[in-house]
Amino acid sequence: MEAITDAQLRLSRDSGLKRNRALLVPKFQDRNSPEHPLKPEEAAIVDPRGVMNSCGGLENGEMRAASPGAFGRSGESFSISVVARSELSRCAPWLSTFTDQRKDHRYYEILNDTLQSDFEHRYFVIVDNNGRVRAIQPFFLVDQDIFEGLGTERTSWISRIRRFYPRFLKLRALMVGCSAGEAHLAATDTLPADIVAETLSNGIVAQARSLKAQLIVLKEFPSRYREVLHCFVQRGFARAPSMPMTMLDIGYDSFDAYMTKALKSSTRRKLRKKLAATAGISDISMSVTDDATSFVDEIYPLYLQVFERSSMQFEKLTKDFFCQIGQRMSDKVRFFAWRRGNVLVAFSLCMVQGDSLYAEYVGFDYAVALDLHLYHYVVRDMISWGIGQGYRWFRSSALNYDPKLHMRHRLDPLDLYVRHTSGLANAIFGLALPWIVPARYDATLKLFPDYRELW
Repeated sequence: MEAITDAQLRLSRDSGLKRNRALLVPKFQDRNSPEHPLKPEEAAIVDPRGVMNSCGGLENGEMRAASPGAFGRSGESFSISVVARSELSRCAPWLSTFTDQRKDHRYYEILNDTLQSDFEHRYFVIVDNNGRVRAIQPFFLVDQDIFEGLGTERTSWISRIRRFYPRFLKLRALMVGCSAGEAHLAATDTLPADIVAETLSNGIVAQARSLKAQLIVLKEFPSRYREVLHCFVQRGFARAPSMPMTMLDIGYDSFDAYMTKALKSSTRRKLRKKLAATAGISDISMSVTDDATSFVDEIYPLYLQVFERSSMQFEKLTKDFFCQIGQRMSDKVRFFAWRRGNVLVAFSLCMVQGDSLYAEYVGFDYAVALDLHLYHYVVRDMISWGIGQGYRWFRSSALNYDPKLHMRHRLDPLDLYVRHTSGLANAIFGLALPWIVPARYDATLKLFPDYRELW
């Protein structure tokens, strides 16, 4: 088995950081300097020209009028405005956004650059009363079917209505967060998460209306944000669970030690039987790299096979995404590839952060995957690699919960916060939301011991 160690892969980090440093710019000078602050009556709505200077000259037409925001602990006031991707390169706060997350600002730029056909990516700039940009929160616009993922058995009546009204209950939505992954608040060293949340909750409805969005969604925020995001609930948002991620403790000496100490005897027996299906096949080998550009034409068809079999589909990644993420985020990206002879039969795109290995996307050649139980083979190899590199947690994206249940994963809850821009429609929608989320109807999820934590 050929596998590059994480220590070897980290050698690429230095060059990546050098490229990032080249993008850094000096702190911007704003026309509203401390010597000439805005008057108190001007603080609630910041002059957009101040934001333009802060970000280095925003293009006309891309800027939206600022919306009133929140007041900080020191009496500062904040507001939000909207900018597009082209205005971010000279916004100093953007370059440090989400630096404590595996999906930092580069990841959002990659999504913006490679998923343009499905989403309109935009960014809220949070501006203080001196016109300085203090934080930047990504969001995107998308046409959303509010019954997506419920299955045809529960939505057959919707299909009949859509024969005559194709857009029935399909709404233009403003989604705060990430179009391919969970979301985080864009707090900074000088602007804590609660002020970011308060500012967004104060101004987001007006911004949504100006962007002609009927629905506002805070998409897939980890449950640890519940206290901070309660200000949205106070302003008419309803909270409900999204399909959760999962996490597995891999703090063991080896995969065999994990099976012996963590799994039930019946699960160990079944898992060993499935792994035995490939034990006699000597020509399956694994490799690890941080850039899959050279074999992306092999990866992408396998990704599409998994995507098209999924009962729930949201983002559809492009071939360019798989190239860009390795080239631009080599310090955080690991591509695992499994070949049978010279033929790629499976791959996994993983990311690393702190003590965790994250399994993000997989692809299989289903001509052989089911017979060889490649899913279990792939998971075994990733966990073994993670243990060897000293990672404590193996974290997985949503769906495919049955094998994760038996392998003793814990649920890692993600929340949706939703409201309609119409007061009357929102009153109805708030009552309906807990009953139309797929997490309520997934039978396997209910078998997890910590299922109630989703709610």
